[in-house]
Amino acid sequence: MLQTILRRVLIMIPQMILVSILIFMLAQLMPGDPFYGNLNPNSDPATIERMRHAAGLDLPWYEQYIRWVDHVLHGDLGTSYTVNKGWSVTRLIEQRLWPTLSMGILATILTYLLAITQALLAARHENKLIDRALIVWNTLTSAVPSFVFYFIMMILFVYIIPIFPSSGTGIDDTKNFAVNFFSNLRYAFLPGFTIALFSTNGVFQYLRSNLLDQQAQDYVRTARAKGVQIKDVFRKHILRNAFLPIASGIGYAITGVLAGAMFAETVFGYPGIGALFVQALSGRDYTVITALMLLQGFLALLGGLLSDIISAWVDPRIRVK
Repeated sequence: MLQTILRRVLIMIPQMILVSILIFMLAQLMPGDPFYGNLNPNSDPATIERMRHAAGLDLPWYEQYIRWVDHVLHGDLGTSYTVNKGWSVTRLIEQRLWPTLSMGILATILTYLLAITQALLAARHENKLIDRALIVWNTLTSAVPSFVFYFIMMILFVYIIPIFPSSGTGIDDTKNFAVNFFSNLRYAFLPGFTIALFSTNGVFQYLRSNLLDQQAQDYVRTARAKGVQIKDVFRKHILRNAFLPIASGIGYAITGVLAGAMFAETVFGYPGIGALFVQALSGRDYTVITALMLLQGFLALLGGLLSDIISAWVDPRIRVK
């Protein structure tokens, strides 16, 4: 197990290098730069050029890349030019990361809880009313465009039935972790639950199909013929075999939620990484953009590693010897 983890970590190193090069090149292809786009049009061109020189924007791209990587390895992600002018990008991300992580983890947990519960009901009552109703419900929730679905949920539970706050994270730097955790949970629940409702269909359909396939296997018919109750066969055999394929997707699910947090955070006024990315894009703040894209790339690779670890833990047969 340890060898498998170490091997995957070593593979992540060249992958991370390639991801960093790709992200940097995409940032280079962005039109304009933060200085020309956000300064007074009547500013002295010489002043602008001096600012670009101080930021290293007049260097060849490969020198800029080496300089950027060196700073990143030393924990310096640069300075924000437009989002929070003069702020350290590291400070900005630290401020926004926990709210997004808490919402993403909550959304992933709710997604799997909803999908597993509904898939079990649907599989146990195949082709009956409850099975068809669950299929229709999950298809409808995933068919509506995400931002429309988010707006509907916000209007319903913030304004019509004012259960949840309209914006913010509930985090106060002067309070301890426990207080902030429960305070943030109230703000994170609605966007997290909404993302879960929107994301449940894929896991539900996949797990339902796996459960039905397992129910049709010979070992199930043999157990039933020997008088074993279906609930015991379900608990001891069918569930384990059906859950193996979706267990490996948990790590990817978390990073997928984080990647798709932009719409949810923008609609619900939840100031996390997704909302920060939207602000950086609108302001062409390339230092923030590259830092967030690098973070997302790292989290995606980390999600893959987590999925491999979960798969190897659940099913030892897939461990690489």
